[in-house]
Amino acid sequence: MRILLVHDVLGKQGGAETNLLQVARAFHERGLSVALLHGRETGVGVEEFRAPFDSLFSWDTQPWQAALKQALQWRPDVMYVHKLGHLDLLEALTRGPEPLVRMMHDHDIYCQRSSRYFPWNRKICTKKAGYHCALTCGVLRDREGPLPVKFAWPAKKLREIELSKRFQLNITVADYMSDQLILHGFDPDKITIHPPAPAEPEVEKICYDEKLVIFAGQVIRGKGADRMLEALKRIENEDWQAIVAGNGTHLDYCQKLNQKLGLEDRVKFAGRLDKKDLNDLFLRARVAVVPSLWPEPMPLVAYELMAHAIPIVGFDAGGIPYWLKDGVNGFLAPVHNTEIMAEGILKLLRDPALAERQGRAGQAHVQKNHRFPQYIDRLIELLGSVITRSTAQTVSQPLVRA
Repeated sequence: MRILLVHDVLGKQGGAETNLLQVARAFHERGLSVALLHGRETGVGVEEFRAPFDSLFSWDTQPWQAALKQALQWRPDVMYVHKLGHLDLLEALTRGPEPLVRMMHDHDIYCQRSSRYFPWNRKICTKKAGYHCALTCGVLRDREGPLPVKFAWPAKKLREIELSKRFQLNITVADYMSDQLILHGFDPDKITIHPPAPAEPEVEKICYDEKLVIFAGQVIRGKGADRMLEALKRIENEDWQAIVAGNGTHLDYCQKLNQKLGLEDRVKFAGRLDKKDLNDLFLRARVAVVPSLWPEPMPLVAYELMAHAIPIVGFDAGGIPYWLKDGVNGFLAPVHNTEIMAEGILKLLRDPALAERQGRAGQAHVQKNHRFPQYIDRLIELLGSVITRSTAQTVSQPLVRA
């Protein structure tokens, strides 16, 4: 099988990139041919990303038409598309004969802010995308252009929705995402739920002695690290320490908030950690916090935390309640409710036996349902089934002669 992956960037950035790299490595190890059609380089871990691919085709260094032509000359059996905001390229892919599968990591396809929440109050949006989005989210921050903001006309997003419906299969990571696609008119028969799995070998957690709270992930506004700090402020009379592992556009704000709350001696910002240092941190943690305010479909780090037998406290947002069961493998709090979040953190800090019991429950769930080899087996099966159906349809079509 020859699989062409398509993604907006090359290099490390977030969970989508982590998943893409892990999948590419696994395909390569299974003896499959793997190539990548990509946009700009992130500047982080680029060489690591190059390694598992037989070929790379960039539309950032040449016209996208030339990059696509080179990719098609590689003769892929299937195109496995991840994040792709280049609509002309997306439309060109849908016009070709190659079968198309898309991995729906988050809300990019139907939300022009990608976050599915309103910027002024961070409340979750439940509306179907439409021209009304111009009134609520028509102005976006522009991190790459000459101006601080840019205007987002909903017509582009509506076009992306219609193009994405042409794919033979859409893979989502949770029931929540499947529901969102159906809301936007996708065919339920072309949607498959296939949650990710941690690729790293499990490391046995033998101790819950240290009263350490951790946050691991991108420090961006939707991830809610500031709400975690506000929750921790409510329990400052207890004996605990916290580490924020990650970088992002909200880091400076969170560091200033940390000082304002008087938590400098308690909360440390470690920046982005490599895999070894992150695993070492997981071994020490008593509790992890996933305070996402946007409707998080399925943060890959959550499965990594559960694989390390760490109980989790999080907000009841998006797909989080599909895997975080209140009182079983951690505690859920209503979105933005830092008081109830603090209560959940405090219970685990005060009771190491409870932390271990809930942590082991999460680990058992991952061991039973989310092992990486089985995740790859199923993914290969899904891609193969699309190829088989596409071939059968092509053979059944009569030849048209001029």
